[in-house]
Amino acid sequence: MTGGCGTIEGVSISIERADWHHADGDRLRQAQRFELDNRYGADTEPGTKPTADNVEVFLIARSADGEAVGCGALRLLGAGAAEIKRMFVTPAARGTGVSTRILHALEAEARERGLTVLKLETGPAQPDAVRFYEREQYLPIPCFGYYAESPQSLCYERVLD
Repeated sequence: MTGGCGTIEGVSISIERADWHHADGDRLRQAQRFELDNRYGADTEPGTKPTADNVEVFLIARSADGEAVGCGALRLLGAGAAEIKRMFVTPAARGTGVSTRILHALEAEARERGLTVLKLETGPAQPDAVRFYEREQYLPIPCFGYYAESPQSLCYERVLD
């Protein structure tokens, strides 16, 4: 599901697979880290950070003029499941449907790989993210893996159809 273009709410967005180390991906992940550090404090990410070695696919969303406006990744968990990582949309592009396009593209990538469950972790200082995932039919679950010990973690999953 890469290279797909679409228009949501009048905004043309393309989604492309990218190398983890792509400069636009690095910039987007740094912006996300800065935002999360402001919400939770520095170095509060639980567990193993996503890297080029442990991410199955990394996607970048681009506006019609080619600007990188969002990203997301999948990390395999085993047993037909993957974790959504590094979902981020630039503040200027929020509310335009970019996050929906990224999430749907990640779900399509998961289906292409035969995965049946997507899990994710977010936190209480991200109420917009919580509302977004719940709107997209992700259900609260007990926190899994290293998130089980994190008081700042809220975990969700969706069984793919």
